[in-house]
Amino acid sequence: MNLEIDGRRIGCGHPTYVVAEMSGNHNQSFDRAVEILEAAKEAGADAVKLQTYTADTITINSDQEYFQIKGGTLWDGQTLYDLYGQAHTPWEWQPKLKEVADGLDLALFSSPFDVTAVDFLEKMKVPVYKVASPELMDFQLLERIALTKKPILMSTGMATLAEIDEAMSCIRDSNNKAQIALLKCTADYPALPEEINLLTIPHMNETFGVPVGISDHTLGTEVANASVALGACVVEKHIALSRGEPGPDVAFSMEPGEFKKLVREIRNVEKACGSIYYGPTQRENINKKYRRSLFVAEDIQRGESFNTTNVRSVRPGQGLHTKHLVEILGCTARRDLQKGTPLDWSMVS
Repeated sequence: MNLEIDGRRIGCGHPTYVVAEMSGNHNQSFDRAVEILEAAKEAGADAVKLQTYTADTITINSDQEYFQIKGGTLWDGQTLYDLYGQAHTPWEWQPKLKEVADGLDLALFSSPFDVTAVDFLEKMKVPVYKVASPELMDFQLLERIALTKKPILMSTGMATLAEIDEAMSCIRDSNNKAQIALLKCTADYPALPEEINLLTIPHMNETFGVPVGISDHTLGTEVANASVALGACVVEKHIALSRGEPGPDVAFSMEPGEFKKLVREIRNVEKACGSIYYGPTQRENINKKYRRSLFVAEDIQRGESFNTTNVRSVRPGQGLHTKHLVEILGCTARRDLQKGTPLDWSMVS
């Protein structure tokens, strides 16, 4: 099953859909957000993703222990409310950013974090919705997104197989024709390669029968490239203008040059994956002449017997197939043969 975003087919047999996640890397500067859009386009991204929430729509203003961030994260010492106040993308920017993206021929969509955000994004006419990993458990939100009848990309960080199945059922119950792609995700920032478990991608595809991609929080390009080789049809990575700047997510974001390299590598991986094929390629046909075959390895007189010294399997490949060596041994030469002559049956008595 495939899905379609702004006329772009996504799924097996189609180019990988590359999404640049802006998150809060604009540092509350609209001009910087525009620069990120332009950088993502120049790098070859197919889309840019925003996040649509305010501190009040995603959490409550409380400094109780439940709302304190701790555990060795990038954001330890803050409350959830303070972090989201710093990291949110002002809603009044988002229609303007979509206009800029439209002018760049760049898709723009968002992760809504509550139903009011969905209502807001519907007015913007976003082409697709992204469900963030923690919101996979918010069934009210999933139902509202499903009712828009837009395609859905759903991250699965932290989710068990049963939880993914339950979320899928929730969406299907609201819209049984919903176009869904699941994104393998490890909700750690930055994530460690050894915790990614990319082999889940083909299993997820077989289990749920939908396209599967990756929302990748590792550093570098290797994990994203390997995911494409395993069938990922969507790759999402964070982008920032510079990791040297302050910002909530810059530490695990790619700079524009790195993102451009990622897109180039993904396109090369797609070419390398190709199709199931046996036999020489067009360019390999040129090199078939360098296979091994049977050649006269020493001068041989007429009537002399062939042996393993005067007939050998060597490169190149213009002589008899090497499988005939056993048949030839002990036979005699019909004529004088010069060293370096490719052997053929007319020479064998």
